[in-house]
Amino acid sequence: MSQPFFNRAYAGKKVFVTGHTGFKGSWLCEWLLQLGAEVTGYSLPPETKPALFNQLGLKSRLHHIIGDIRDPAKLSRALQKSKPDFVFHLAAQPLVRESYAQPVETFETNLMGTVNVLEALRGLKKPCAAVFITTDKCYENREHHRGYREEDCLGGHDPYSASKATAEIAISSWRRSFFKDHPVKIASVRAGNVIGGGDWATDRIVPDCIRALQKNQAVPVRNKIATRPWQHVLEPLGGYLWFGAKLSRLKTNDDHLCSAFNFGPNREANRTVRELVEKILKHWPGRWADKSDPHAVHEAKLLHLETAKALRLLKWKPVWNFSETIEQTVVWYRATAKSPELAHDFLLGQISDYCATARTKKLQWATKST
Repeated sequence: MSQPFFNRAYAGKKVFVTGHTGFKGSWLCEWLLQLGAEVTGYSLPPETKPALFNQLGLKSRLHHIIGDIRDPAKLSRALQKSKPDFVFHLAAQPLVRESYAQPVETFETNLMGTVNVLEALRGLKKPCAAVFITTDKCYENREHHRGYREEDCLGGHDPYSASKATAEIAISSWRRSFFKDHPVKIASVRAGNVIGGGDWATDRIVPDCIRALQKNQAVPVRNKIATRPWQHVLEPLGGYLWFGAKLSRLKTNDDHLCSAFNFGPNREANRTVRELVEKILKHWPGRWADKSDPHAVHEAKLLHLETAKALRLLKWKPVWNFSETIEQTVVWYRATAKSPELAHDFLLGQISDYCATARTKKLQWATKST
C-alpha cells in the first residue's frame, strides 16, 4: 500500500500477534503484511475447517509459532526472541456457549493467558506498543438501551464475559503496578460483534448462515430478538492499528491514551439477529427457521457500545454502514464458495476498498500524518 495509512507506523516494524490463526487474527496479519510489517504469530493451530488462516496461505508469509498462551515460558521466549515494536494480543476462548461447557479452560485462557502476556512484556527492554483485545461483553450487562462507556462497571453473567472482565482488571492493574516507567505502553480495546468473510466458527450466526445456505438448508436462528452492535472485522482492526500507532509515540503509561477504548459501529448498526439474517438472505436467497430454546443457557438480549472516546481522542469512526457490512461479508463467502482460490484476492480487495472509502471520508488514519 503506497498511501500513508496509520502514518506508515508499521512499515519495516516487528509485530507480535497472539491468536494469529483465528478469524480476526488472520485478517489483522494480512493487513499488517500489506502495511510492510514483519509479523510473528503465536497461537494454537486453526480450529476450524476451512480456516481463513489456511485459505490465505499465511503460514509461509510470517513467522508462525504454534503455542499456547497458557504456557508462560514458551510464550515469553517467543515474544522476547521476536523483539517486537508492537504486540496485539487476540488469543482467547471466544465463544459464550463454549464457556459454559469449558468454564475453567475459558478463565485459564482469557484471564491467565492475558496475565502471561503481560508478564512476558515486563521482560521486554525496548519500546513497544501493546494492544490487548478483549470484548464488548466485558461490561456488567444491565440490558440498557444506551451504549456502554469505558468507565462503566465490568462484569459478566456467563463465564466468557466474566473472564474478559477479569482480564480487563488485570490489564489495568499490571499497567499501574509494573509499567509506569516501562518502555512498553499498555492499553486495551473492546469491540462489538465482528463479522466478515472467513469466519467459520461454530455458534456464530454468520457462519451458521453460510453453512446452511451452502447446503440449501434453513438458517437456524437461536435468539432472533437479541440486539448486537454488528460491524465488519476491518472496523475494529483499523481502530487497533491506529491506536497502536498512537501508543508507539507515547513517553509514559500515565498518558490518557493508555486506557480502555471501545470500537463499535454507528447506532444504526445495532440490529436484532433476525434483521441481520434477513439482510444476509437478500444477498444470498434462502430461508431461516426459529430455533429458540427456552432452556438454553443465558445470553444477553441487548448490547450497545458508546464510542465517543475513540472519536474524541483518536478521531476514529466507522467506515461502512450496516448494509455495506453485510454486502461485503456475503460477497466474500459467495465468491470463494465458487472459487476457493480467490479467497486471498477478494480479501485484499476488501481491505483496499475499505481504505479507499476511509480516505474519501477523510479519516485521519487514512489521510495524513499527525
